[in-house]
Order: sequence, then structure tokens, then C-alpha cells
Amino acid sequence: MRAPARLLAGLAALALVLGPALAEARPGGGASSGSRGSRTFSPPPVTRTAPEAPRSWDRTAQQPQTQAPRPGMATPAPQRGGLFGGFGGALLGGLIGVGLGGLLFGHGLFGGISGLGGILGLLIQVALVVLLVRFALRFFRSRQPAMAGGPQGMNRGMAREGQPAEAPRAPMGGGAGTTPVQVTPADFHAFETQLREINAAWSRRDQAGLARLATPEMASYFAQDLRDLDARGWRNETRDVQLEQGDLSEAWREGEVEYATVAMRFSLVDVTYDTQGRVVEGDPTQRTKATELWTFTRRRGGPWLLSAIQQAG
Repeated sequence: MRAPARLLAGLAALALVLGPALAEARPGGGASSGSRGSRTFSPPPVTRTAPEAPRSWDRTAQQPQTQAPRPGMATPAPQRGGLFGGFGGALLGGLIGVGLGGLLFGHGLFGGISGLGGILGLLIQVALVVLLVRFALRFFRSRQPAMAGGPQGMNRGMAREGQPAEAPRAPMGGGAGTTPVQVTPADFHAFETQLREINAAWSRRDQAGLARLATPEMASYFAQDLRDLDARGWRNETRDVQLEQGDLSEAWREGEVEYATVAMRFSLVDVTYDTQGRVVEGDPTQRTKATELWTFTRRRGGPWLLSAIQQAG
């Protein structure tokens, strides 16, 4: 294959790899980021709002530790980060698989690809490999044993959409040195307020405001994501954020520090613009929906701060 064709194929593949990452520019970038104290690597209990275990961490400052699973907890899902993590990783793996196949059959790494038809054929093969891998992963994941906790670990919290009917009780158990925490309606109101204020600060590119609302770790991820958008000459705006449903997953205390993980399904207008004000991603007239688990932390008696965002499975 000639050099220009190789370059074109490489650029097309790169665009496909980056495409999904660029399509979610809201706070957190559609990734699982942050920390949950000693329970960072223990998946939170499922809830009515998020009935599957969340995706594994893409970014965290915590180091994994060997932990025995707690009663009613799901087995940690396979890590999706790293070299072959997520959709982009599956696509990259598909490209490598196609290339290795070419080597095995004596056509070179991407031998046998010539002209536009060959490039399109390569991309179609890669797309098929990605779809097959994702289908297989979902199939085997769906056949895993159900969570031991069953209904007892679910449907606690906000009985009405977006509002708690009563203060839910945190699940028993947990890591060494942790105790359950009672979460009140005032706490739920603070969580919903945080959801709106963090999105507003993000849209203003207010890093000082984000630092007041989140832990230093999460503030650093927000800052990095804003720098990444700047490097592309883009800005992301989220507005009219509405919590549609939410419930408590778990709440606990470690010494003087309290944690609460809340599953939230919300809708918003999420649009990315370039420096000329042209829409790059999203639609300013359409609402999108997202389901995420947000973990908040505070010193006893202090304000809640966002310490983690996890994507629902």
C-alpha cells in the first residue's frame, strides 16, 4: 500500500478511536474517575437507578489492595482502562488483529490493502471485530451470577423521582474501620445541588469553583479535561441539568471522614463548540441522558465534596 493510502488509513482509524472519547465532554468526560476511600476497588451495591455494577476506574489516585468481597457486593468488573480499555481499546485491538492476520498470511502488517476500497474493507473488518468483542463481553457478563444481596441492597432512597422519601439506611458490612452512616433528606438535597453547581462551574470553565466543590483529585481531573478541550480549540457547555431519578448505593464513615455514593440519572443539554462558536458535538436543542454514580465525601459536619464519578455499567 502506498504511503498516502497508509496515512489516510491511519487517520481514519485514529478518528474512530478518538470519536467516542470526544463525544462525551461533560464533567468527568464519560469516564470513571476519582476515589472512594477504602472502598475504591469495591463496587458499590446496585440500585434501582443503576441496576448493574459500574465500569471500572479509568483514573484514580488510589492503589489497589487485596480485599475480600463484602456481603451483597458484585465481583469487580474487568478493568476497561489501559492499553486496550473501552471502545477505543477494542478498536485498536481490532486493528492489531487485522494486522497480525496479514502477517500470518504473508501480506505484511497491512498488506493486501490498496486504494480506497481496501481502506474501507479494513475499517469494516475492524468494526466487525469490535462489535463481536463487545457482544461477547456483554453476553458473558450477563451470565454472571446475580448479586448476593438481591433486592435488600436495592431501591433504598429516593422513592419519588429525584427526591428522597425518607432517609435510607446504609448497607451493613464494609472494610475494616468503617461504620454505616445515615443519609438525610438534607444530604440528598446537597447532592442534587452539587450536580447542578459542578455542571455550571464546568460550563463557565471556573476551575476555582470546581476546586471548592470537589476533592483535589477530582479537581485535577477536571482541570486536565479542560486543558484537553483547549488543545483542540473546543469548549463544552452543559445546561438545564435535571435530576430525574436517584437513590443511595451506600454510605459509611472512616474515622472522621464520611462517604456517600449515590446513583443519579439526569438529563441535560450537552454541547461542544469550537472557537468560532460552531457546534462540534451535541445538539443545543436536544436533551441527553446519563446515569452515573457520584461519590461525595466530607469531614464530619463539613460540606460535601465530589470525590468520584463512575459510569453505570
